[in-house]
Amino acid sequence: MFSQLIQFLIDTIYWLASIVPLPVFVFLASIIEEIIAPIPSPLVMTFAGSLAAMQEVGWVYAIFLVAIGAVGKTMGGFIIYMIADKGEDIITRRFSKFFGVSSNQIELIGKRLDKGWRDNIVLFLLYAAPVVASAPISIACGLVKINMRSFLVAMFCGTFVKGSFYFYIGYTGAEALVAISENIRGIEKFSYILILAIIVAVFASIYLHRKKSVS
Repeated sequence: MFSQLIQFLIDTIYWLASIVPLPVFVFLASIIEEIIAPIPSPLVMTFAGSLAAMQEVGWVYAIFLVAIGAVGKTMGGFIIYMIADKGEDIITRRFSKFFGVSSNQIELIGKRLDKGWRDNIVLFLLYAAPVVASAPISIACGLVKINMRSFLVAMFCGTFVKGSFYFYIGYTGAEALVAISENIRGIEKFSYILILAIIVAVFASIYLHRKKSVS
């Protein structure tokens, strides 16, 4: 049932490409792809690259399309960030005594992770890496309240680099790169598990540290 739903969403994205101009498709489909995380992240920009090749667009227009895709992904990531941010506030407010973790302690993590350009580069590299899904990164940033400006800049720049890679795959249709793209879809699933494990480990560390301080 779940796989059928995902396939329906993918088919809807392909259908969207047939009824709107290419820039509009790239923008809207990138937002949808980011918010609905199970949709494979190479899908939109790889398909956009194939459509751009069919239309024989120039490299300037290709860069424009990749930038539009990065804006769409960043807007989707911003929505995820805000949901995680507000969700963390609600959860810690209601269950802080149960978990032993306050909202201030969680926000302190974000401040420690946002102390300079090195941390921003790490965040950029995470978004730029094709093998790392971007949605769980946005969730983690929202939970610990990474500085909004740092988050948006890192995500836009990172997804622009990643989008360029996928666009090139679709534009050239290189068989070796297409095979790499297919493998990336599978690897991304493990990145969800890894980032979730990191979040759980951070919360567990805060809880244990607080417990030791109390005792």
